[in-house]
Amino acid sequence: MLSSNITSITFILNDTILKINCYFSIFLLVFGVIGNLLNTFVLSQRSLRSNTCAWLFFISSIFNLISILSGLPTRVLSTWTIVLTDRIEWLCKIRVFLVLTSRTVAAWLIMFATFDRWLLSCRHIRYRRLSKLKNAKRGMLLILILSCCLYSSIFYCYEVNLQNTPLICYSQTLTCRILSDQIYLCFTVLIPTILMIFFGFLTLSNIRRMHHRIQIPILCDFNKPMIKTQQRFKLIDRHLFIMLLVQIGFFILFTFPQGIEMIYLTITRNDFKSSIQLTIENSIFTLTLSLTYLASGMPFYIYTISGGRSFQQAFFQFIARCFV
Repeated sequence: MLSSNITSITFILNDTILKINCYFSIFLLVFGVIGNLLNTFVLSQRSLRSNTCAWLFFISSIFNLISILSGLPTRVLSTWTIVLTDRIEWLCKIRVFLVLTSRTVAAWLIMFATFDRWLLSCRHIRYRRLSKLKNAKRGMLLILILSCCLYSSIFYCYEVNLQNTPLICYSQTLTCRILSDQIYLCFTVLIPTILMIFFGFLTLSNIRRMHHRIQIPILCDFNKPMIKTQQRFKLIDRHLFIMLLVQIGFFILFTFPQGIEMIYLTITRNDFKSSIQLTIENSIFTLTLSLTYLASGMPFYIYTISGGRSFQQAFFQFIARCFV
């Protein structure tokens, strides 16, 4: 009697998880694709595209879009049918490689944006001069190459048709799982997050110091146009910094749980677990995995709410241009 109850409970849990995974993945796919596409259009507007921080947001949105399109469609299809990425080894490896590499590059680009805000808030002009679009492009290229090198281990470690693993396409050995988990947790989540927080605090500290400095107003009429232009750029920079802080908070909230869950599953891999415990752990893993896609899909909505007039005006200009 007890065995049949456990079986029925496990079946109900698995069925519930399957439905949640399907419908939530569909929502994340639509939510993320629309948001990142709008981001790419808005951030490429003339008023923003020359700004280094806005350019980093723009490229980050492209990589977020790659991550979503590489990972979510197969999750949705796996609810109804057998997907090729769970059966064909090279497709499995390419899919995971694209998801993790693009997600890592997107995270580091946000870190670079935080670093750029710190450079602009520095008192010494030699630091502020480092905030250039050329340097941002170099940083993006460097992190892309480094991410590809680190996640090249996927082509050796990942296999298809695995049993007793969170996903059918997953690391095949304990050594591979530990290596993959450590790379993801450290390079994709932990290190960029620590650097984001560090440079974020330094930027806030510099801004407080700037507010305490004595500002001598320039009252000459011929300098007024220049002053207005400087004020407009400062307003854009301030809105971009607020957008950055909000995005960092959501990035930490939605990415840390998966890293912790992956380490837990690896540590307890050889422990005896009941069918209900396995079901609960798989459901938690599925939820934390979905949260990472939510983090990739929500930047546009963060920017719209917290970006102030700078982003909102660029967005409305884009909408108006579409209907003209």
